[in-house]
Amino acid sequence: MLNLVTMLEDSARAVPDRTAVVLGDQRLTYAELDAAAGQVADLLRSLHIEPGDRVALSCPNLPWFPVVYYGILKAGAVVVPLNVLLKGREIAYHLADSGAKAYFCFEGTADLPLGQEGWTGFNDSESCEHFYVLTAVPTTDSPIEGAQTLTTALAGRNPEFDTVPTEAGDTAVILYTSGTTGRPKGAELTHANMALNALTCLKTLGEIEHEVHLIALPLFHSFGQTVQMNAGLAARSTLVLLPRFDAAAALALMQRHEVTFFAGVPTMYWALLGEATSGTSDIDVAAIARNLRRAMAGGAALPVEIHRRFEEHFGVTIREGYGLSETSPLATLTPVGEPVRPGSIGLPVWGVEARLVTEDWEPVEGPDEVGEITVRGHNVMKGYLDRPEATAEVMRDGWFRTGDLARRDKDGWFYIVDRAKDMIIRGGFNVYPREIEEVLLTHPAVGMAAVIGKPHERHGEEVKACVVRAPGADLTEDELIAWCRENMAGYKYPRLVEFLDTLPMNATGKILKRELRTQRPS
Repeated sequence: MLNLVTMLEDSARAVPDRTAVVLGDQRLTYAELDAAAGQVADLLRSLHIEPGDRVALSCPNLPWFPVVYYGILKAGAVVVPLNVLLKGREIAYHLADSGAKAYFCFEGTADLPLGQEGWTGFNDSESCEHFYVLTAVPTTDSPIEGAQTLTTALAGRNPEFDTVPTEAGDTAVILYTSGTTGRPKGAELTHANMALNALTCLKTLGEIEHEVHLIALPLFHSFGQTVQMNAGLAARSTLVLLPRFDAAAALALMQRHEVTFFAGVPTMYWALLGEATSGTSDIDVAAIARNLRRAMAGGAALPVEIHRRFEEHFGVTIREGYGLSETSPLATLTPVGEPVRPGSIGLPVWGVEARLVTEDWEPVEGPDEVGEITVRGHNVMKGYLDRPEATAEVMRDGWFRTGDLARRDKDGWFYIVDRAKDMIIRGGFNVYPREIEEVLLTHPAVGMAAVIGKPHERHGEEVKACVVRAPGADLTEDELIAWCRENMAGYKYPRLVEFLDTLPMNATGKILKRELRTQRPS
């Protein structure tokens, strides 16, 4: 028997009065967090949510996220975390595809109208039966007409809930990922996948007594969810939440709360360094450096210069890791005690194997030869939800094909050399061109479209759409960008648009994106 909620429950028994979560002046002890999760589980039971049923959650880094997340697990149900930037039509798809029976959604803010988008998506779904609004301040007044606040729903609920027994191989979390083709697919991650990956992170990095994490990574993403929330609570750490990343705010929280652990994508490190060295900040970098003991990076390759400068200013060596939603996510990591090899994603973590293969699954053995990374171990998903063919394409004998090309040096350290096919990584988020192209083609003035990534100093890559107008159309760049903003999540929509008479193609009609990348200056 195993349930991922053990990460919280064991710590709540051991250190009930220790602060588990901090947001501004709000604090939840381990006992309070566990009790609130128990109330959520009691609510779900009253709704006849059965073990194995799926429950969706859209929430930024607020205390509600772990409360609902672990409440769903206590009930024996499956958590379906959704990106808070999704639009209504995208939310409806995720609810339908996962078969979610209930949906917890943050009310949103002026610049993040999530609540209304969530309500729209809920109303457009057929399987989802229950909708609850998570408000920033506990209240019985719902900001969405027809919806009930979770505060109201939890009133009088029993906090002492006996967790529903689950097996290690039961699905605990479904993380949506587009892969490289088609619509988003749900990667089914088991209780064993998620629990062992969190514990492996602790084993690889080495536990420190009462760590203080700054959580700037979104908790709906596998990186922050496993490496910081699950691993952090298992280690009885204090989690300082930052709902929306801002370099100045992050540094202020690091100083105020004496943060010992920071994890982020390269753009975050770039922004922290910029703020710390701007000459206009009153942040005491030396004070931050005295407490900061660990830093971890993932999501994209970390430039050597950022490695060097961050260690120079903050006195900490950034440990790079690698993984995907399908691998829970941690697959490799630069080990503690080993000097960093800039550009390397390190070695496979405990209990995980990694090897390079050809397109035909033949092993690539020689040092510095390039092949596709495959991963096998306790971290690999059980498969894509209701997509056996898609699962079979990437799985063989327990090995998972990542789609990423890499080389391995003579000591076994891995180095990514290219990303999966045409995938774009913008600010640490994966953007999949085909998904964007399919939405673009629903615009009546768009005849053809190809989406590529263009280098960007701050975001790593920017999304660019190369478009052929439909005959007779007079669509402008600004009009198309505005339309995309309304129909796609904020991290997805193209900020760059170029109109062309034709798109380069080969003899079979396949668009040659490599020519678009190399021949176009914008």
